[in-house]
Amino acid sequence: MLFPFYQDEFVEAGCDEAGRGCLAGPVFAAAVILPKNFKHKLLTDSKQLKEEERYSLRKLIEKKAIAWAVAQVDHEEIDRINILNASFLAMHRALDQLKVSPGFILVDGNRFKSYQETPHACIIKGDGKYYSIAAASILAKTYRDDFMHNIAAMHPEYEWASNKGYPTIKHRNAVLKHGFSPYHRRTFRVTDPQLDLFSETEEMDELISA
Repeated sequence: MLFPFYQDEFVEAGCDEAGRGCLAGPVFAAAVILPKNFKHKLLTDSKQLKEEERYSLRKLIEKKAIAWAVAQVDHEEIDRINILNASFLAMHRALDQLKVSPGFILVDGNRFKSYQETPHACIIKGDGKYYSIAAASILAKTYRDDFMHNIAAMHPEYEWASNKGYPTIKHRNAVLKHGFSPYHRRTFRVTDPQLDLFSETEEMDELISA
């Protein structure tokens, strides 16, 4: 069972991102404020859920949340400011769009760039510990998946409909064969598909979820 909130003094928003380790497409982030009495036995880290479960929960989250928002930073911005800063920027953009201003922010992971003067806490694997972060992980993941499905038909050689832009062996082989598409992140280097993928800032730390 996940925790409903981290503290009970301020209105709390959970934040998470999706797509940080991808070769192509934007990084997406979501911010979600849930009622303090919100509970759901299925809600957890989006990577632990089946696709149909994520989309079903997205509808519930959007209906029940006090406020929610999704934002993105595209591949060109990622190349300019690096993927870590792009992830922070996407979260800030999502927070900017909330119709209710949070007094406290919960962030999945171990790093975050402060948002305005709002206090925050970084929670390692927080998407499996707190409802609001889990909800944000589901929104970020599903909206990013929708984006990759929408552009997949324009470049079928990369199989984005199945890999969502993550560096699978087939995806890396396709990049080595066909080169970069207009949606690829140029600062991510693709070498021999049997080798690890590196960016200039961080190693890939995400896996595709089913």
